[in-house]
Amino acid sequence: MLPGLAAAWPPLRGVLGVEDRTASGRGYALTFDDGPHAQGTPAVLETLARERLAATFFLVGEQIRRNPSLPGEILAAGHAVGLHCDRHRNLLRLPPRLVAEDIARAEDAIASATGVRPVLYRPPYGVLNAAALRIARRRGWRTLLWSHWGRDWQRDATCESITALVTDGAGEGSVLLLHDADDYSAPGSWRRTAAALPAVIDAMRARGIAPVLP
Repeated sequence: MLPGLAAAWPPLRGVLGVEDRTASGRGYALTFDDGPHAQGTPAVLETLARERLAATFFLVGEQIRRNPSLPGEILAAGHAVGLHCDRHRNLLRLPPRLVAEDIARAEDAIASATGVRPVLYRPPYGVLNAAALRIARRRGWRTLLWSHWGRDWQRDATCESITALVTDGAGEGSVLLLHDADDYSAPGSWRRTAAALPAVIDAMRARGIAPVLP
C-alpha cells in the first residue's frame, strides 16, 4: 500500500478539485476501500448496523464481480458507495487509455450491481494522474481522499495500532480510511479492521464528533 498523493505531499490538498475533508467541514466520515469482500464487508456492516452508523464504501469492479450481491446490501443498509477502480493498480503506471477503460468498467460494475451511478471517486493508493482527474471532473464526481488512515493493510497492524493511527488528531471534518478487504493487502487484515472498528467509533464518540456521510 502506498501513501495517498495528498497525504504524501500536503500542499496538494485542496487543489485540483481533490478533497480530504467532509463537505460540510463538520462531523467525521468513515470510509472503506478495496471491497466488497465476502467476509470482511459483512463483518463491517454488522458493526455499523449495531452502532447505527453510516459509512462510505469505495468499491472495486473485479471484487463486485466476485461478490455481486454485496453492493446492493451496502446501499440497502443506508451506506454510500463510491468508485475506487476496476483493477487495483497505481494509475501512474497506466497510459490514459487504460485509466479511462478501468474507470469505465468500475462505473458499469457499480451501476449494474446497485442501479445507481457513483458520484464519489477515490483512486487506488490515493494516487491520481491527469487522465483520472479529467475523467472525474467530466463526470462531475467528487474526488475524495482522506485525512487519517489506520494502515490496517500492513502485516504487523493490530487492533490497537489501527485505532490509534486512524483517530490520532481526528476531529471535525476528518475523513477516516480503513479497508474491509484483504485482496490487495496482508492476508486476513480485514479481521483486524473489523475487530478495531468498535474502538474507532467509541473514540470518535468520546470526542463528541458525529458520523456523517462525506
